[in-house]
Amino acid sequence: MNDLKLITAHLDARAHYATPIAFDGTPGREYVDLFDQSGYDLSALEKLYAAANGQAFHPHREHRHAIRSVWLESPPDKVEGAVLNHALLLERKGYRGAALAQLQSWAQVNPLVNKLVKYKPKWGLDFSMDYADRSGNVIEVLHFEYDGFDCEEIQERVSRYTDTFLSIDWDFGGRRVLARIDEWIGLDFQAQSAWKCDYFGIWDR
Repeated sequence: MNDLKLITAHLDARAHYATPIAFDGTPGREYVDLFDQSGYDLSALEKLYAAANGQAFHPHREHRHAIRSVWLESPPDKVEGAVLNHALLLERKGYRGAALAQLQSWAQVNPLVNKLVKYKPKWGLDFSMDYADRSGNVIEVLHFEYDGFDCEEIQERVSRYTDTFLSIDWDFGGRRVLARIDEWIGLDFQAQSAWKCDYFGIWDR
């Protein structure tokens, strides 16, 4: 059975913010604290630029925020069988023009601001499907993430994986992955993910 619903399948190709922000003085360390080097969590300073440039961002996990959109959903009242944990499209922007010049000026006083100056825009997708039953079993059936620096290439993958994820019988797949648990339960996270991607043929899509 596949009861996933497509919510959005399009990324915003805009790569950079150009509008500077209104700010007195130079942003201190607290504005770039917990800077996410490899993911999509926004620092306080990034959120200010997003707001000034008309970019929506949303709570992601606890205090964290990201530029993300819901990609796929499962029925909100479903609690057993295959239940979608999350399916998100993610973005993170760079800077150009007056916004970049503003950051470069601040970086002369606070070099940590160079984290934003040097940041390369990227886009990504994140899909996680769980399985639970009334016998007490609960597993992650598939967790697949992919990101890169070329929006067009990522958008092509979004389109491809949309078709893939909407075509899989996740309830059946969840039961089959559970039945073969001895083959993957002892593997580390990356190896488990690879085993499950191979099982569903994700690498070949």
